[in-house]
Amino acid sequence: MMKRLAIPLLVAASAFAQNARWSPEDARNWYARQPWLVGSNYIPSYAINQLEMWGADTFDPVRIDMELGWAQSLGFNTMRVFLHDQLWQQSAFNFQRRIDRFLWLADRHKIRVLFVLFDSCWDPFPEVNVRQRAPKPGVHNSGWVQSPGAKALMDPKQTDRFLEYVQQLISAFAKDKRVLAWDLWNEPDNLNVGSYGASDPQGKAERVAALLPRVYEYARAAMPTQPLTSGVWQGDWSSPDKLSPVARLQIDLSDVISFHSYGPPEEFEKRVKWLQAYGRPILCTEYMARPQGSTFQSILPIAKKYGLAAYNWGFVNGKTQTNLPWDSWQHAYTDSEPPVWFHDVLTADGKPYRPEEAAFLRQITAREAEAQPKGKKARKAAAAKP
Repeated sequence: MMKRLAIPLLVAASAFAQNARWSPEDARNWYARQPWLVGSNYIPSYAINQLEMWGADTFDPVRIDMELGWAQSLGFNTMRVFLHDQLWQQSAFNFQRRIDRFLWLADRHKIRVLFVLFDSCWDPFPEVNVRQRAPKPGVHNSGWVQSPGAKALMDPKQTDRFLEYVQQLISAFAKDKRVLAWDLWNEPDNLNVGSYGASDPQGKAERVAALLPRVYEYARAAMPTQPLTSGVWQGDWSSPDKLSPVARLQIDLSDVISFHSYGPPEEFEKRVKWLQAYGRPILCTEYMARPQGSTFQSILPIAKKYGLAAYNWGFVNGKTQTNLPWDSWQHAYTDSEPPVWFHDVLTADGKPYRPEEAAFLRQITAREAEAQPKGKKARKAAAAKP
């Protein structure tokens, strides 16, 4: 049953103390109750960005149901999924209904969801009330959008809107067991150099650094039963004094530690050891860049050894075109595909890009592919409200 929307409010400061950051012991106890978490960053193949995934006219539960079935068959039991503040602003009630539908589909496939609320990467000019553009030929992630957009981020008058979005959304699903955790801000200090970097506003990193603690406060005011996190992604994390200001906030405010690493296995393991010093569960929320030595076969055994959750970037190849490398922003792959896919696991028709990867995933997660319902009954079930 979908929870009714919380009424708009800004919680008094005294309420924040009622739900403090989890202790390391509480975080470890929570993590000990979880299975080994293995999954992917998920965007349906039909969507170029978050707005097209969730839009009222484009949200496709039938396609999502099929793709999540493919994920289940590979042994995935979790997915990291991006939301967008403009969708909440457009119609909080209807967006919440679509989130609820997505969670029902994920639960149907025994998949729990790690939601991302804000994202500082790629196009800084999102527009929710327009048809999303077609992919730029031969270019990686050519239509992904930031949340909030640059203009809104730098406008102090919109701060309350962001905080209400955080508190109300989390409140709506605060006790929902289908939600694994909340990733409050993806790569908050990413300045997008080499893509839309020239369009990112001056002072973006400072503005995010000022806003991030408040985002955590309002998330905690929603009293979630799930942990909060935001993943560190660049720089040296070997000691607190080497952390950037934003990375220090991310680690100091999170219930569980999360990070990104697209480097080879020795780099990945080094970063894991750095983060173990904080005594909290660790989630790798982005990895896998095949040409750089970050693959399922090289990274997942390390994740399993240290008991880390692991989410690779890219699941089904589609409009995001993340099978293409980052350098496609400098020279588009319009004549031919790269010799090796950068990200993504499956083709648009569900076939593994590399069958040996699919076999490895099933083996290391120790899961057998389960029979999925087929035919008209399955399509009706996916489209119908549970």
